[in-house]
Amino acid sequence: MAKQYETVIGLEVHVELATKTKIFCGCSTAFGGAPNTHTCPVCTGMPGSLPVLNKQVVEYAAAIGLATNCEITQVCKFDRKNYFYPDNPQNYQISQLYLPIARNGYVEIEVGSTKKKIRIHEMHMEEDAGKLVHDEWDDTSLVDFNRSGVPLVEIVSEPDMRSADEVMAYLEKLRLIIQYLGASDCKLQEGSMRADVNLSVREVGSDKFGTRTEMKNLNSFKAIARAIDGERQRQIDLLEAGRAVVQETRRWDDNKESSHAMRSKEDAQDYRYFPEPDLVPIVISDEWIAEIKARQPELRTEKLERYKKEFDIPQYDAEIITSSKHMADIFEAATAVCGKPKKVANWLMVETLRLLKERGQEPEDICFAPENLAKLIALTEAGTINSSVAKEVFEKIFDENIDPDKYVEEKGLKIENDEGALEQVLAKVIAENPQAVADYKGGKEKALGALVGQTMKAMKGKANPGLVNQKLREMLS
Repeated sequence: MAKQYETVIGLEVHVELATKTKIFCGCSTAFGGAPNTHTCPVCTGMPGSLPVLNKQVVEYAAAIGLATNCEITQVCKFDRKNYFYPDNPQNYQISQLYLPIARNGYVEIEVGSTKKKIRIHEMHMEEDAGKLVHDEWDDTSLVDFNRSGVPLVEIVSEPDMRSADEVMAYLEKLRLIIQYLGASDCKLQEGSMRADVNLSVREVGSDKFGTRTEMKNLNSFKAIARAIDGERQRQIDLLEAGRAVVQETRRWDDNKESSHAMRSKEDAQDYRYFPEPDLVPIVISDEWIAEIKARQPELRTEKLERYKKEFDIPQYDAEIITSSKHMADIFEAATAVCGKPKKVANWLMVETLRLLKERGQEPEDICFAPENLAKLIALTEAGTINSSVAKEVFEKIFDENIDPDKYVEEKGLKIENDEGALEQVLAKVIAENPQAVADYKGGKEKALGALVGQTMKAMKGKANPGLVNQKLREMLS
């Protein structure tokens, strides 16, 4: 009988914090910018420059720790992790090893109908390194230090995950918690959230861990899922062939859908950690923790429950809307103005998602004012514009954030409710379409639709379809 294998996975997740300036200096953390323009003597490691801790980094890290049920280390400190690499200007990284800011937490995930707690071993603050830019053409490597000194928290899980689905659920949960806190935008494609996957396999029933490998260079959820499946299969194939799995760091190539060894962990380098001499320990008082707790916003899980009770919208809609903090904010603000939660949810679920998909955008990119969506809903509810005009106006709101009241007025898009004018147009349409009239009188209901269409066209879409329908039936009977 073939052996059955179980996958054991733990993650190290790096999250870039949303501070305006770097962790130990006043340089900008903005993404992009010409190479080496967001730099100073501190973040380029010049001799004699001294770090000064950014208080906001500690607040964000503690907020993430509290939201993931961790214990906050009330006296914590920084350590130096020494290693030589071209993108690391000081030849050391300021990190936390002995007293990280948070420990022993968990997040609860749901896969299918199964709930499970994924434990968090610890969470620490550190500075990011620079970025190497490899020029294939010149066969050279250049260093951009814009990212050097950008604040990170590293969240280290216990090896509690057993499948790619559980890993996705854990990452999604972390991402939403951190986004709701406003601590990071967690954009994988821009590198503000990165995950290294530690994976091993063992026979089902065994309680001993297999030899693990660490996989790097994973910059999308899909890449992470593919890397997990690829590495699981690679290790099983080795074991089946009677060979050993080597403990090493591997780099995932998503284009080739395969990984290759970067460095062995057998002779893992000694980072010679020691306390950072240029920074004093951080003391986090009970009052400070209480203050951070008091500022914690409503997180997604609580929001979901409240939406179902308060707004009576379907579970599916509530899940989609709350899967983006930005979209949830728009939903609540528009509902507060127009008092029609179901209508707001419909516009977000149908037209907004359609336009986002068409334009290749994310919910975070929505830039229209919630009041303008509320005004559009009021216009349709009052029968001032019909549904096809409403869609056209919404597209303008989505792209240019126009005021729908002014736009409808300026473009003359209001529904014509003048029955006399409508009857004149109907008489003309009836006279010009004898075949359709004959078909309708002969019992073909569809023919009425053609006549309604002709009327709407003649009135440039500004007629009330219900009224057109009713008047046509009266005139043809």
